[in-house]
Amino acid sequence: MSLDTRAVHAGRDDLAALGVHVPPIDLSTTNPLPSVDEGGAAYELLATGGTCPDGTTAVYQRLWNPTVARFERALAELEGTAAAVAFASGMAALTAAVLAATRDGRRHVVAVRPLYGGTDHVLAGGLLGTTVTWARPDEVAGAVRPDTALVVVETPANPTLDLVDLAVLARAAGDVPLLVDNTVATPVLQQPARFGAALVLHSATKSIGGHGDVLAGVIACDTDWAARLRQVRAVTGAVLHPLGGYLLHRGLQTLPLRVRAQQAGADKIAAWLAEQPGVDRVHHPGLTDGTGLVGRQMSGTGSLLAFEVSGGFAAAAAVAGACRLITHAVSLGGVDTLIQHPASLTHRPVSADAKPVPGLLRLSVGLEDPDDLIADLAAALAAAG
Repeated sequence: MSLDTRAVHAGRDDLAALGVHVPPIDLSTTNPLPSVDEGGAAYELLATGGTCPDGTTAVYQRLWNPTVARFERALAELEGTAAAVAFASGMAALTAAVLAATRDGRRHVVAVRPLYGGTDHVLAGGLLGTTVTWARPDEVAGAVRPDTALVVVETPANPTLDLVDLAVLARAAGDVPLLVDNTVATPVLQQPARFGAALVLHSATKSIGGHGDVLAGVIACDTDWAARLRQVRAVTGAVLHPLGGYLLHRGLQTLPLRVRAQQAGADKIAAWLAEQPGVDRVHHPGLTDGTGLVGRQMSGTGSLLAFEVSGGFAAAAAVAGACRLITHAVSLGGVDTLIQHPASLTHRPVSADAKPVPGLLRLSVGLEDPDDLIADLAAALAAAG
């Protein structure tokens, strides 16, 4: 079946047998146990990364929840992986991935910039006990060491939308697992596991949720990685609330439609911005991809773009502040359009040599009429001089 069909039906195979049409929300924090022996065995299984498919011995919400598990199965189906593990936020998911990858004592990470600012901050600061080597894609093979636990990349990259050839990068990583942040592309436009990624990370807060009302992260992977990630989640408590799991599962049903509609708007706005005298440069795969990856690795250009305003920081700040229809706020992938200044906000912790340029603004295009968004940007550019 097509991705559009699977997005609607994934994770819902047993609803008819349950006699319901909409997935139920199980809010139980604790569950009755059939006996001490069975309860103890179930606890041991779940605390060490196992699952509870029949739900009869779920024990405790921190260990497993059926509503969250439905979303995980659906997301894994869209990403083409055997499993997925959901977390309380995208950063909780990243943290779990790093902890799971480094538990055997290897503490070195190779990372390709640019990355989301939070990811960059965690790796650069060594907050999880790791060291990092920053490398360009063609430097990854040479940067890998015997103690390298993980290679990390984001493509399209946040905020400049740089594209990286994942098949080439996976070969360069060799036996070291490759983690790909797929938040910007979503599984609608890109499935990194097809190109060799071991871990496919999403800030599900963004496009997967799509409405700015749920905070979550999720990693798609194979069954072995899923068990390791669930064990970290159970011990650290970085669990996704069942209501969040329900909202994300619902969000998947409209994800393909939203992504494609937002992408069409972004393409139109990027082309318009490229013609404006007050804009020095536009970053968008539809304009800047010289790699051939759009159409080969990605099936589209996505809904995120960035543009550099003439006049640097002062002009960029004036444009962001002058928008009226477009909301000045962080995040991306929602139904409404957002603008923000990465160097001051999401990428503020990034070192000076890797920080976005002062005049760069990031635009996450929503579902409004693109002509209305263009009118708002035109007025904001004019107001900023």
